[in-house]
Amino acid sequence: MDDYTDYAVNDYNYSDSDNDTSLEFAVDCIIPQLHGSNIFLPTVYYLIFFMGFLGNLFVVLVVCSKSRRSRRLVDTFIVNLALADLVFVLTLPLWATSASQHGKWEFGPAGNLLCKLSSYVIAVNRFSNIFFLTCMSVDRYLAVVKLMDSRYLRSSLCIQACCAAVWLCSLVMGIPVLLYRRVEEFDDKLFCMEEDNSPFFLGLSLTMVLLTFVFPVLIIVLCYGTIIGHLNKHCVATVNPRADARRRHSLKMVLSIIVAFVVSWLPFNIFKVIIIGSQLLNARLTCETQSWQINGLLISGCLAFLNSCVNPAIYFFLDHQFRRRAETLCKTFMGNPKLLQSYNSSASFTNNGTSESFAATGGRTQFQLE
Repeated sequence: MDDYTDYAVNDYNYSDSDNDTSLEFAVDCIIPQLHGSNIFLPTVYYLIFFMGFLGNLFVVLVVCSKSRRSRRLVDTFIVNLALADLVFVLTLPLWATSASQHGKWEFGPAGNLLCKLSSYVIAVNRFSNIFFLTCMSVDRYLAVVKLMDSRYLRSSLCIQACCAAVWLCSLVMGIPVLLYRRVEEFDDKLFCMEEDNSPFFLGLSLTMVLLTFVFPVLIIVLCYGTIIGHLNKHCVATVNPRADARRRHSLKMVLSIIVAFVVSWLPFNIFKVIIIGSQLLNARLTCETQSWQINGLLISGCLAFLNSCVNPAIYFFLDHQFRRRAETLCKTFMGNPKLLQSYNSSASFTNNGTSESFAATGGRTQFQLE
């Protein structure tokens, strides 16, 4: 998260009371950390790290092992999502180490740089994920509702340009994290936290929640609402039942990825908005309310991180083509290289017959419904 949950909320200070690490708020409240958090947090982070690293690396290998002709348009988004999650999970060992030390950030001279960069990577990952999911929803809308009018918008070149724009926007929008995130010292201990809780920064943080979560989710809901309405309206027998089945299957997979993301990140964003709102309003909160906020942000942060290792499981269980490809790749590594070549040839032939992107081949227009 761009403002990380490990006891580093903006206007909270740290103190020790009878050798028990705790959080001291500006209104003289001392909020104890969750019991055993220095054990279960590192454990959760390392589990997410290993599962996310292996799972997303496997996704990249499986999709990139396809021949260019056998790749679907949605595979471009899948690879970019996997790469974003792959880079993100590489930062988790840092946060696991910090959590095991009750939130202290003891990484020597490079501590401040690691604090900024790891927080920046988390922010870019979150932004790119929701933007890619929004693009996938718009792509599904074009494929189902505007299929015959979207030949140029759904071309391979346009999809790649869209992904490049998402990365650029995410990198730029993460810059405030580099500016406002740093290592601060409290009671001779170092912590990675935000350095500013000014109205400008809080307003910027609230705006980022709207731009990178609320608005994209609204676009996604609008796209899928229109898709569902269109499918219900045209529920009569189609000319190509097989193509229609493939289209509906693709819809289910993309929708599952989106639901997983929203469920993972919604609690964190709710707690974040509540905390920012109370700070902007200068609300005098009770110690119990403050404890509920900080611990809620902490737990919801773990849930949000879990999203980085969920997508590979969704691909494997819901995407039949991905599963067949993964099984073929595993068998190839076990000593049957001809099997991969055979799969590429058959997949290319199948995709040429049912294309969701438009391409002129021999004077004919073909379109595939993945």
